[in-house]
Amino acid sequence: MTAGRLIAVVGPSGVGKDSVMRGIAEVTPNIHLVRRVITRAPGLGGEDYDAVSIPQFQGMAQNGTFVVHWGAHGLFYGIPQTVRYQLNKGTDCLANFSRKALQAGADAFPNFLVLNITASAETLATRLADRGRESEAEIASRLAKADKPLPDGLDVIHLCNDGPLENTVARAVAQLQPASV
Repeated sequence: MTAGRLIAVVGPSGVGKDSVMRGIAEVTPNIHLVRRVITRAPGLGGEDYDAVSIPQFQGMAQNGTFVVHWGAHGLFYGIPQTVRYQLNKGTDCLANFSRKALQAGADAFPNFLVLNITASAETLATRLADRGRESEAEIASRLAKADKPLPDGLDVIHLCNDGPLENTVARAVAQLQPASV
């Protein structure tokens, strides 16, 4: 049996990663959504995640709970070792990733693919303002980082999410599983 792919979904804040990932999972039931561990208060919306404190996260990292982990925007994020169970069954797994953790992901997972979601600066600014989680200064900081390049040498699919979500999801599914569309 062939191991599944770890599909690392990246893109700037406000690009719609969580919405696209949920859409892909809804129309492609054989894809598993990875539940990350995050040092964020529980129930803040967006993705489903396991909320932990910083000391808990640090202990988990020291104990090898995560395949990959990183810090960004004052929070810590971890991809749990349990993802290996799904991958070993041959299941493709979607995981919300940080661009700065991509090389670590590529080193950790033999079948590693990046789904790089993009959108125009205007779309990003509107979405960030609409979600109401950041101040104007934080939004400006996130927009300034929106065009950060990806590491060289990765297998990358680029996907623009400026239009209707259902169109973006359909294009993503077609690119991820061209034989099934």
